[in-house]
Amino acid sequence: MIRIEGLHRNWKEFALKGIDIEVQDSEYFVILGPTGAGKTLLLELIAGFHAPDRGEIFINEKKVTGLPPEKRNIGFVYQDYSLFPHLDIRKNIEFGLRMRGIRDGSRVEKMAENLNISHLLHRYPLTLSGGEQQRVALARVLLIEPDVLLLDEPMSALDPGTQDTTRRLLKKIHNMSDLMVIHVTHNQTEAQILADRIAVMMDGRIVQVAAANEVFDRPLNDRIAHFMGVENVLKGTVTSNSEGLTSIALDSCEIEAVSGCAVGETVHACLRPENVTISVVPVKSSARNAFEGEVIEIEPIGALLRVKVDCGFVVNSFITKQSALELGLELGKRVTISFKATAVHVV
Repeated sequence: MIRIEGLHRNWKEFALKGIDIEVQDSEYFVILGPTGAGKTLLLELIAGFHAPDRGEIFINEKKVTGLPPEKRNIGFVYQDYSLFPHLDIRKNIEFGLRMRGIRDGSRVEKMAENLNISHLLHRYPLTLSGGEQQRVALARVLLIEPDVLLLDEPMSALDPGTQDTTRRLLKKIHNMSDLMVIHVTHNQTEAQILADRIAVMMDGRIVQVAAANEVFDRPLNDRIAHFMGVENVLKGTVTSNSEGLTSIALDSCEIEAVSGCAVGETVHACLRPENVTISVVPVKSSARNAFEGEVIEIEPIGALLRVKVDCGFVVNSFITKQSALELGLELGKRVTISFKATAVHVV
């Protein structure tokens, strides 16, 4: 287990402020946040590359705050992989073992086989693709059998196809080794696929720690909601609350949600675009919220379309391209949007 207590660190004009985290044995823990949040600095403090101004770091109940990196038994993979260009792949992989006075070619070959890079052992880093270099970097740190694996934006330089392959590889490594992993990223999809739990980091602080699905479905505040891809964050005032069903007044209408907020409270209603249904004629539905509006924007988002509808308040919806064709959606078309009260998360 890794335990971080009250960690502070000033770095140039930036500061980490009172970081408290516990990462359990065998957990895949993702630190997720925008660029400049302090994620890499926190990872480097855990590794021992910097000393904190205040606070403590424990690994397996041993205080390591003042120990150098080589005394912490940590594997660290930077986003640029940090391979030695003058060494072939075999020597890169066995470098950590050699630093410990261990020479065991069979371990190198077994690790290379597990990561499907046996055919690369005679090559040099600059002749490899980004995905191949990353597997070499992983092999090098896994070979020393670290207590924890630290990954700093491991997929930021990879193309989408290689990212998908790498996600599967990291899942495989974690399942095979039961290794504790702390993975830093700004990519929400990456975090959701890999993480057991996610710590959301903003402005040098941890602002939410929860299971991956909870962070996505129940962000603690409107800023986290925006970052997690909740495109509809509507500010309003609670006008009634009866048996958990809450009415929230927006500028021009009211929506219904499920929450325990008090009457008169100013809130943000968070609604994911995939939970908004579009129809061209009113339809019977169990949804408690239905509004007529005008399509004001249609934008492709990968395999889907983002459709923006002005109902007196603006709502984004994700639909398939086939659905858009069947509905005859175009700019200026009048439509009905609907969503369930249970789909609205109130903060």
